[in-house]
Amino acid sequence: MNPFRLRLCAIAVFLSAALIVSHVSAADALPGSLNQPDRLEWFRDQGFGLFIHWSVDSQLGVVISHSLVGASDDYAQRFFHELPKTFNPRKFHPTDWAALAKLAGIRYVVLTAKHHSGFCLWPTTTTDFDIGHTPFKRDIVGETLSAFREQGIAPGLYFSPEDFHWLHQNRILIERRRPRAWPENNPGLLALDQAQVGELLTRYGPLDVMFFDGPPGGLREAAWKQQPSLVVTRGAILTPEQFVPGAAIDEAWEACLTMGKAWQYQPTLEKYKSGGDCLSLLIETRAKGGNLLLNVGPKPDGELPIEQEERLREIALWMFTNSECIYAVRPWIITNEAEVWFTKAKNADTLYAIVKSKTPWRFGAWRELLLKSVRATAKTEISVLGQNDKALEYQLDVVPKTTWELRPDGLHIRAMRAQRLDDTRSWPHPIVLKLTHVQPALTPPQIETATARWDSAKNKAVVTGRLRNLGDSAALDVGFEYRDLTGLDTHEGGAWTPLSTGPRNSPGEFHAEIPGLVSGHMYEVRTTAMHPLLTCYGAAIKVVVP
Repeated sequence: MNPFRLRLCAIAVFLSAALIVSHVSAADALPGSLNQPDRLEWFRDQGFGLFIHWSVDSQLGVVISHSLVGASDDYAQRFFHELPKTFNPRKFHPTDWAALAKLAGIRYVVLTAKHHSGFCLWPTTTTDFDIGHTPFKRDIVGETLSAFREQGIAPGLYFSPEDFHWLHQNRILIERRRPRAWPENNPGLLALDQAQVGELLTRYGPLDVMFFDGPPGGLREAAWKQQPSLVVTRGAILTPEQFVPGAAIDEAWEACLTMGKAWQYQPTLEKYKSGGDCLSLLIETRAKGGNLLLNVGPKPDGELPIEQEERLREIALWMFTNSECIYAVRPWIITNEAEVWFTKAKNADTLYAIVKSKTPWRFGAWRELLLKSVRATAKTEISVLGQNDKALEYQLDVVPKTTWELRPDGLHIRAMRAQRLDDTRSWPHPIVLKLTHVQPALTPPQIETATARWDSAKNKAVVTGRLRNLGDSAALDVGFEYRDLTGLDTHEGGAWTPLSTGPRNSPGEFHAEIPGLVSGHMYEVRTTAMHPLLTCYGAAIKVVVP
């Protein structure tokens, strides 16, 4: 599932120059949206969705649909005519998927009703390249939506306006990102898409979410007309794919990420994120105001791979304990203070401090935290989510009550992890503190990482930052940090190297040069603004040295 086109969007990050290798968003936030404001608020409250990529080529363990681009005519013929004859997922039990999703805290589902290949997971009257022309014959779309509805999970569908089967039938070269393959330039393809979307929106009752992965012209407006309360995600709002933007975005958006490297099931060469990595992505996405749409790819027999099931169950335990910090929350004044990430209850002065410690918080151990962005009030109460702060197993003389004190340098919290969630008493995942009746302790500056370019004459990277405002400071120091990501997990990275540019007492641009970067290496660069209480950061830009 690759983005249809890439555009630059101003979301606290402005990308330019040949050094840049990642983008803030796909071309998915198009003008003229008819998403209803109250429905977008509903969508933002959900927080966590399940993406399901599944199609006829799951039998091959191949990249979904995209193997048809550049394929020989013989390969395409066998794909379109032979694969449907062997697609028979006899272990397809969507009630099992839905029950697991419910346990994992999933609030909405998005199933690939039709991916780019054109294969339809419902028995359609518009083409014979569909589930009705397989040995299985059952309506996968209908059964899946019904199963998830029964669990109280909002139903949604993915639909590709591009259709490689139609292109092949009409002797049009199968390709991506060229206008001649788009529905808007092929009346027959547009009519097919409109008929198929019409079937999906009339046959299965009200849908909550629709994801158009491709040019949505002539489709999203018809969908809104048929179901006005439908939330169109890709095609109307930002849906960054395989990454989380570097800064908070105060509008509805959705990060689409896989558990491994692939969208569809692959039996070989797959490398999965850990359950902790998936949780970390969920927390970071929610701290920045977005929803996480986490993908699974069922096997061709209909079962989820055990690796994917295990990660959902790992997430389930954490969500069973801590889901309060995920649903109906919005960004705090800053996304995080070092390893402590924040979400704020939408309609209350309740803050959640999510401690993503690199060192696991030992069972029965006290830990001291200092929060500089938070001010306690006379009504403040602080507790650890999931536990009662009254008892530590087998330790009758220990009372693990959370305490705090507001000092000039910030809010000091002393808390204990006193709930045993694992037989071994170990627990590597974040602990969440709930803080009620708290207020911001500062107005942070707004700073952006604007551009990065390679100056071949100087043999240096030239970077630009932009200070939008100083917050509640009369003056502050601004600068940059950079780090080498080569060979590392980009969600973790290495140590940052600072570059100071000096004090500023007014908004504006500032610049720096980074010498000594290694050819062929990938780096990350971000701006810094040193507020008297804490350092604030702009979103990071990933760059590659030529």
